[in-house]
Amino acid sequence: MERSILINLATTKKEKLEGEESLQELEGLTATAGAQVVHKILQSRSEISPKYFIGEGKVEELAQMRGDLEADLIIFDHNLTPIQQRSLEEKIGTKVIDRTQLILDIFAQRARSKEGKLQVELAQLNYLLPRLVGKGQALSRLGAGIGTRGPGEKKLEEDRRRILDRISKIKKEIENVQKRRTHQRKSRKKSPIPTVSLVGYTNSGKSTLFNCLSHEKMYTSSQLFATLDPVLRRVSFVDGLYFFLSDTVGFIKKLPIELITSFKATLLEVKEADCICHIIDITSPNPESRIEAVDNVLAEIGASRIPLIRVRNKIDLMPNSKELLKKNSPFDSRDLYVSAKTGEGIDSLKDALRVMLFEDFHLYYLRIPKSKKELIHSFPKWSVVLKRRENGDYFELKIMADSQSVLNFLPYVKRGEDKW
Repeated sequence: MERSILINLATTKKEKLEGEESLQELEGLTATAGAQVVHKILQSRSEISPKYFIGEGKVEELAQMRGDLEADLIIFDHNLTPIQQRSLEEKIGTKVIDRTQLILDIFAQRARSKEGKLQVELAQLNYLLPRLVGKGQALSRLGAGIGTRGPGEKKLEEDRRRILDRISKIKKEIENVQKRRTHQRKSRKKSPIPTVSLVGYTNSGKSTLFNCLSHEKMYTSSQLFATLDPVLRRVSFVDGLYFFLSDTVGFIKKLPIELITSFKATLLEVKEADCICHIIDITSPNPESRIEAVDNVLAEIGASRIPLIRVRNKIDLMPNSKELLKKNSPFDSRDLYVSAKTGEGIDSLKDALRVMLFEDFHLYYLRIPKSKKELIHSFPKWSVVLKRRENGDYFELKIMADSQSVLNFLPYVKRGEDKW
């Protein structure tokens, strides 16, 4: 296991106040990637050094500390330029990576599907490409990250042209995946069944809530970015209506632009949703800053105008959980308190989703003459067909639909015969 030193640089009072929390998050990311943290440094400085990012004196101190602590990896809680990274490695005498490279490394470990692996590789290559310029023989010593996973030395030893060709090929493969997803979304849009997307800061409990709502057993973990690949499942209400629930990668502050770009095909699931549930860990040290980080990503992908419910999760860890539950109100269903782990508050969330997604949907019984059987084919496009049967010269249907859509079929609505 690699021994690492973490560094955060604050140039403003706000950054200094948030520095400890950010370092703590970086420590969690480092542990997730498989390295051990032996020391953390928070430096205050009025400006960033173009050559070393931190001050030259701090670099010399860091070089001495690295030897004393037998550290073999330095991780910056910021994005470094290629020049800064190279200068630091030469001065300190060991591998230096930044926050982006660390997150990319975790994604490389966690991606399971072919699509996920392609997206991660594309992000890694886009990150590494500018670091190839002018490095010549030095390429052989620059690893990919912790444990030199991902493209690694083998990829870096390839020339620029081969990497560009690989990027082009990956983009085409991802484009094909995006076309298939677009076709699937269009198929879903032809029916009245809505989609709800779960979003949230990583480790906010999205996957646990997904399992709770869908009765699935998707992998969950307290580690950051425990799941990457998108999942889609059906969730039913007691009256027979249902919606599709999707879960995607968790967000994080300073999410690398390379990942946002590469995962756009996946994040389109969020953009095309009818409703977004923003899962918030209310036990986190600074939940409002994490809410802002997620909101920024939603704005980045063009999803900020989609109806949204803030789901404040993990109330089972709060001493005043009962008081928090009492705040759930049918009159204000855009901000709810739940525990995905214990199930508390989940009924309120489902009630809110039922109203938001199917506010004007009602139960209807229809009798269609068999001579009008061509009408039957249109029903799945505008209603949820719960039951269907043949009765003599008629097709009888039990459906849920909004009052506007059923207007053209009022002559076929059964009156006073609402039981099968």
